[in-house]
Amino acid sequence: VKCVGHQTLHMNIRLLFFFFFCSLFVSSCAYLPGVHSKGYFKGESVPLKVNALTSVQTQLPYFYYSLPFCRPLKIENAVENLGEILMGDRLENSPYDISAGTNVNCQVLCRVNLKGSELKLLQDRIKEEYRVQWLLENFPAVTPRHYMDGEGNTKVFYEEGFPLGRIGGAPEANSYYLNNHVSIKILYNVDEEDETHHVVGFEVDAQSIQHPNAPAECPHFGHPIEAMPQSISREENTIITFTYSVIWEQKDVHWTNRMDVYSLMPDNKIHWFSLVNSLLIILFLTGMVALILLRALHSDVIRYKELETTQEFQEEYGWKLVHGDVFRPPRFRSLLSALVGSGVQVFGMTLITLTFSAVGFLTPENRGAIMTAMIVLFVSMGLFAGYFSARTYTLCQGTEWKSNTMLTAHLFPGVIFGIFLVLNFVLVNEGSSSAVPFWTLLVLILLWFGISVPLVFIGSRFGNRSLPEEQKVAVNLLPRDIPDLPWYSNYYVTTLLGGILPFGVVFIELFFVFTSLWLHQFYLMFGFLVMVFFILAITSGEIAIVLCYYQLCSEDYNWWWKSFLTPGSSALYMLLFSVYYYSTKMHITRFVSMVLFFGYSLIMAFFLFVLTGFVGFWCSLVFVTKIYNSIKID
Repeated sequence: VKCVGHQTLHMNIRLLFFFFFCSLFVSSCAYLPGVHSKGYFKGESVPLKVNALTSVQTQLPYFYYSLPFCRPLKIENAVENLGEILMGDRLENSPYDISAGTNVNCQVLCRVNLKGSELKLLQDRIKEEYRVQWLLENFPAVTPRHYMDGEGNTKVFYEEGFPLGRIGGAPEANSYYLNNHVSIKILYNVDEEDETHHVVGFEVDAQSIQHPNAPAECPHFGHPIEAMPQSISREENTIITFTYSVIWEQKDVHWTNRMDVYSLMPDNKIHWFSLVNSLLIILFLTGMVALILLRALHSDVIRYKELETTQEFQEEYGWKLVHGDVFRPPRFRSLLSALVGSGVQVFGMTLITLTFSAVGFLTPENRGAIMTAMIVLFVSMGLFAGYFSARTYTLCQGTEWKSNTMLTAHLFPGVIFGIFLVLNFVLVNEGSSSAVPFWTLLVLILLWFGISVPLVFIGSRFGNRSLPEEQKVAVNLLPRDIPDLPWYSNYYVTTLLGGILPFGVVFIELFFVFTSLWLHQFYLMFGFLVMVFFILAITSGEIAIVLCYYQLCSEDYNWWWKSFLTPGSSALYMLLFSVYYYSTKMHITRFVSMVLFFGYSLIMAFFLFVLTGFVGFWCSLVFVTKIYNSIKID
């Protein structure tokens, strides 16, 4: 029977991978991640796209043309994929005339007569520190900033977008000034074969200049001129002249290394300190696991086997004492199985996405590619969610496999989608451009119920057909009493303390991820993120094994839920970290913005909860099964 069970398991795993790759192709519609370089002949038009207006104060993006900027004859939507919509990108065409290799000096774009209400809207947006987001050949517009490093050297880092305007300064302290002139610098290299221009950089320097009827002079890139700034503080109608300059600068940068300059941040060394910190934690835990397996546990097994050979009677003690209850099914086994299955789904999605990002298949300049890949992978991994959920439910001696499959298919996605709908309603009510349209919501629901749910049922079917691993330990009819434990060995205390180490290996990288998401800075350290992800998985598994062993030695056999909740409690510390980050780094003044911040933080914490919980549970399951199958139980 055991041989047939293993053959059935191997056949089911092969079939699972076959269905997975088929569903991956269908759900992605033959989507291939990555971008390609496009070359422009000299004088060929290069389209400049405008994106949303963003602010770190409000976290509410707005459409670019919601402000009285110069408009093209026909505004066209340039959004290309599902990920762009979900990330809040609203790409549209612009009236800027840019030709490859052709410099432009102080070109008038248009003149706009602003009314009082339009001036008031611009003043509000400037007060809220909104920045303008542009795109040129998938390069986001950046503003170079200079800083001094610890050795006194001047270095450059880049801020995404450019400011809409400023408040105060010369000539009036409390006036509002609009940046109506932009100096555009386009970095490029030339293909030697066909002599085409390939864009490798896109920098913008925005300034406020009050032009006369015919602009006489504009500043060069990075070199402002002494001119009256364009004030918009008056309440009556004001005529604004928008101008721009374009500089093409050849750069010896290969197209494949085009994003390297954006990864240079003032605190790059902190990533290495984070990695070293994580490695020290994992070495400590690995040492503890090795101590348990090679010393304490090995000596226990030898002692138990010696008693078997000598046939001497000796009262059982330690983890062997609870052998008759260690495989007793836990409470709420269907819920536990559903969370384990969702953890597999999130784990697979995260692993593949980070790996593809680290090797360059998924890049940030291909707008929405990472989010699109995450959606496609999450939907496709429903196959493995159903399989592992069914396997866990079978081990817990569950019989209602249909209800368990329904819970797996709807619990985690339903909670995430519910929170997302609430936040989207908030965005719609505020008129934000990042609100997801109704038709896009229908696409998400179709992916969920049309692809993910059927895949969960298919995986569950395979999981229920697989024979569970043979267990040599029978379960007693009556449960054993659990002795009273000191407070520091309490179930809830050890569970909460166990989440500190998994969170400790990721909190520094988590800081950079939060900074990228909320403060609109670049994060391109996917190699570090992959290493930290593996360290997080190892740490979650090892801390679950260590605490599971000491729990069994304390004659407490309720390890099923604890093995999941111990590493999963790191999500609680992530929420506490989000509170700290909000109070120290964010300068949010609106209640709606606070709701958005903590709403998305809650979604991220739920992802971390099921991911680390799955790793801890399966590592503990393998550990418990192996140690109790290695000894003879009378």
